[in-house]
Amino acid sequence: MLDAHCHNLEDPSWCRMGERLFIGTHPWHLDGFDEAELVRRLEADPGLGVGEIGLDRLKTREISPRMRQVFMRQLVIAAYFRRPVVLHGAKCWGEVTEACKPFKGQIPAFLFHGFSRSEGLLSGIIDLNGYISVGPAILNDHADNYRALVAKIPRERILAETDNEAGRNADIAAVYAKLKELYGITEKEILENYGRFRT
Repeated sequence: MLDAHCHNLEDPSWCRMGERLFIGTHPWHLDGFDEAELVRRLEADPGLGVGEIGLDRLKTREISPRMRQVFMRQLVIAAYFRRPVVLHGAKCWGEVTEACKPFKGQIPAFLFHGFSRSEGLLSGIIDLNGYISVGPAILNDHADNYRALVAKIPRERILAETDNEAGRNADIAAVYAKLKELYGITEKEILENYGRFRT
């Protein structure tokens, strides 16, 4: 089964979508940003995407100028190489969405990984050719607000993820099963969405 977003490599600059690799600097690892190395790797591998990149308010209340700068530079590079991106926007999805708007049509597709904010952002995400990956939170029987949000996402924009990394072992099959149970979205449909994301 396709896992639209996971971390299964020791290097935090890498993440994976199915068999496709993404490389980028997460907002928690700004000291590791090496623009020249990112460009070198993208030049060397036309299959690489850019990610996980974005903004974050989980660890700090304010978004630092450095965090914004690193995010914007990576969007510029992704646009130059015409590569899809995986986005992080904990507690600041509105700002992430706004930052991506100038790159509409230049970046081929955006994955809003772990999106859990207002349904009011959905139209802007879709306008960007954005996709939303639904994760293990949907398995929580008490996550009523999250399930209500997922119900508003157009089914042709949904992907399934675990966001697995060391010490976390969410089951992608359980996420697929819950999406089918709640909304009738099948694995076949999600794989079709992945195919559209890749092109």
